Amino acid sequence: MRIGKQDQAYTAIATSDATSITVRGHDLCEDLIGRVDFSSYLWLLVTGQAPTAPQKAMLDACMVAIAEHGLVPSVQAARMTLAAGPDAWQGAMAAGLLGMGSVVAGSSEVAGRFLVDLVEEARSQADLAGVVTVRLQAMRERREKVPGLGHPQHSGGDPRADRLLALADEHGVSGRHVACLRLLGEIAPAVMARPLPINVSGAIPALMLDAGWPAAALKAVPLVARAGGLAAHLLEETQRSIGFILSHAGDEAIAYDGAARGER
Repeated sequence: MRIGKQDQAYTAIATSDATSITVRGHDLCEDLIGRVDFSSYLWLLVTGQAPTAPQKAMLDACMVAIAEHGLVPSVQAARMTLAAGPDAWQGAMAAGLLGMGSVVAGSSEVAGRFLVDLVEEARSQADLAGVVTVRLQAMRERREKVPGLGHPQHSGGDPRADRLLALADEHGVSGRHVACLRLLGEIAPAVMARPLPINVSGAIPALMLDAGWPAAALKAVPLVARAGGLAAHLLEETQRSIGFILSHAGDEAIAYDGAARGER
């Protein structure tokens, strides 16, 4: 049974024949292996174009900033999965990546789409600050969180975000999305009546969008980066397992409040 469109039977990413492999128009063995670093290759794979030096610097910086974040839920899921199935690295890695939703790591995508929306709206009104203020006021009335702002620990400012924004300035990358994020950081605390520093999940999409990374591929940055962090945790799990300790601690931390025996 035919489902969906059937008229686009093409890919522009890779092909091969009996003697060669071609990736984005480059010979894999002659042009890429041993000649480009992984960040440059990732940019080429995703966009079809080799990155400029500033673009590569932004991708490198963002992935380093987000690769490791301690024992967050996605990491715990990965380590507990490996403890239960020591032969299933792929399953444990998948468990960790599947846990990267709109709250943890995937929040960069949410913040990025928020920035894109604000910048696009401001293009027609030619007043970015006004657009930001009106949107924040509406979000306050609806009691919505501001994507890309706030941090439970770094209430005085997320040092990773500060460093990334400084790098964007140094490399001449800062543009409309970085400007929009900075306006959010300036205006939101007064509108929302609480400290709301720019966080790393806001800085990453601002940098990547201004560097020319596709908005539709924003989630790839934390996904690829966190795969590196998960690899470290999974290797440690094979050497010093804490998966069952995490599982037991979770069980001990949760009290049962259901019906007592005989009540139903």
